[in-house]
Amino acid sequence: MRLLVTGGAGFIGSNFVRRIVDGTLSGISSITVLDKLTYAGRLSNLNMLPKDSFEFIKGDICDSTLIDSLTKKSDAVINFAAESHVDRSITAARDFVETNILGTQTLMSYALKNEVSTFVQVSTDEVYGTIDEGSWSEESPLLPNSPYSASKASADLIARSYHRTFGLDVRVTRCSNNYGPHQYPEKVIPLFVTNLIDGKKVPLYGNGLNVRDWLHVDDHCKGIHAVLNKGKPGQIYNIGGGRELNNRELTDTILALMGRDSTSIEYVEDRLGHDLRYSVSHEKISRELGYQPQVTFEQGLLETINWYKENESWWRPLKI
Repeated sequence: MRLLVTGGAGFIGSNFVRRIVDGTLSGISSITVLDKLTYAGRLSNLNMLPKDSFEFIKGDICDSTLIDSLTKKSDAVINFAAESHVDRSITAARDFVETNILGTQTLMSYALKNEVSTFVQVSTDEVYGTIDEGSWSEESPLLPNSPYSASKASADLIARSYHRTFGLDVRVTRCSNNYGPHQYPEKVIPLFVTNLIDGKKVPLYGNGLNVRDWLHVDDHCKGIHAVLNKGKPGQIYNIGGGRELNNRELTDTILALMGRDSTSIEYVEDRLGHDLRYSVSHEKISRELGYQPQVTFEQGLLETINWYKENESWWRPLKI
């Protein structure tokens, strides 16, 4: 399979590429990585790989000429490319509309034109909005509450339309909150860890009671790989980690692992439109494709903290 990975220099996409190269994920004969190299896409995420193990192209998924040429030589596309930080979407929503919606449409248009066999659209549980109790299934309504999640929900609907109208084999994945090495330090876990390494406090939104389900990036990539190889056209698959924590519990866990206490917490004004709770059921992907998360949160978080301790040269230039 000749695979085009868009957004492949970002956190999740680069992890997927590394797992193909090291043999964890199989069945890929060649990889082309496309990335615009905005602030969150970094070639340093791929520099440890052999240069002949993939082809890298710097470019924008909104560039029709480029996408036309790349999809002509691809059997499958996995679209990781996205603006993804909720806070940034509140102050710069246009960027999210252009990349997440128009970029996705451009990719699907040329995937259809050039007869790409399979298109995997990587989405997020945030498209469902917020849920007080229980968990979302793939049939739950889309009720996004931020410009970021609204742009991803729009992309999901475009994906559905290309399958239903044109017959393009599109498969959508919706993941819960990812964590792991190489995550840009604006996200909560690497932000808190790197702040604590520097002896700073951690900024906790509101009362800290917002709940998220945590998914290690390796488990997420295994789920995407399963959807690519065994998923069904036109289907949606939730990919969850099965570990829910509110933000105060998450913060306390990080503080304990790093030998700090609650005096290191600085409560800050809550985010606008902050969703209270996310929870996805991964029953469907488990039942149909055999997916189960393998990395326990305790193990994954400790390994992530140690990675940031050992790789200051990677994250320190990125801190604002």
